[in-house]
Amino acid sequence: MAIKSLEDLRKIKAAAKQQTETRKLNEKQIIIGMGTCGIAAGARTVMTAVLEELAKRNIHDVAVLQTGCIGMCQKEPLLDVVLPGKDRVTYGNVKPSDVPRIIADHLINGVVVQDLVIGKIPSKEA
Repeated sequence: MAIKSLEDLRKIKAAAKQQTETRKLNEKQIIIGMGTCGIAAGARTVMTAVLEELAKRNIHDVAVLQTGCIGMCQKEPLLDVVLPGKDRVTYGNVKPSDVPRIIADHLINGVVVQDLVIGKIPSKEA
């Protein structure tokens, strides 16, 4: 769609906002810390590993998102897994080699990879 007016832009913005809000409520998410500290610690290779592992397993119902620094620079790279109705789990010091296990155990089978966990945020739904 070509944007020809301010109204066209507003319609696109409203549609994108609605999609994002709906997606956040009902979607599996992997969130990777991509602040300067995360990138310096290797977050880009972790992000690449996540995208490759999801593609390899033909998984398309997961939103892969980025976030900035959350103040735990010493634990970077950080990777969060958010499943609807479950606690948000933050994994720290994640290496690309950890990604297949996190996706297989946690994302697919719902089993938290305890030895990599550095924090949990309780679900509002649970």
